[in-house]
Amino acid sequence: MVRAEAADIPDDGAPRTPDRLRRRASRLLSQLTVRSDRLITEGLAEADARKWHYAVLASLLEYGPASQATLSRRTGIYCSDMVGVLNELTEHGLVERTPDPEDRRRNIITISARGRRRLHHLDKVLDDLHDLLLAPLSRTERDQFVQLLTRLLDHHTRS
Repeated sequence: MVRAEAADIPDDGAPRTPDRLRRRASRLLSQLTVRSDRLITEGLAEADARKWHYAVLASLLEYGPASQATLSRRTGIYCSDMVGVLNELTEHGLVERTPDPEDRRRNIITISARGRRRLHHLDKVLDDLHDLLLAPLSRTERDQFVQLLTRLLDHHTRS
């Protein structure tokens, strides 16, 4: 059963959201997404970061240097927004831009040593935030939950 929202509870304390709504996976995922996004956004803001910063740094560490277009595809950040994200990361010394030797019109983005340290710090921040988000679940349930979500997303991404 889902914990009711404050707006779902009238003065008498009984939930007013119809049970058939509270049993729908799509609604539950939507409600959880809103809460998750808020938790992660606010938690990263306290660490002076944004989720897009984390996505770019993680991509660069895992796959190596890349063009802005490649980073956009890997992270799901629109190309038009990627410039702003990279400007912020560059200003903080977390990434470096260098001209692509094969195409001087294009930049290659590389994570810096400072960016690696920042990413490891943000990993810890996100671990703590995920502990809050998934608090009612055991470690085994958390792993299973992530596996199920991954399977669903993979299925619908391929479709």
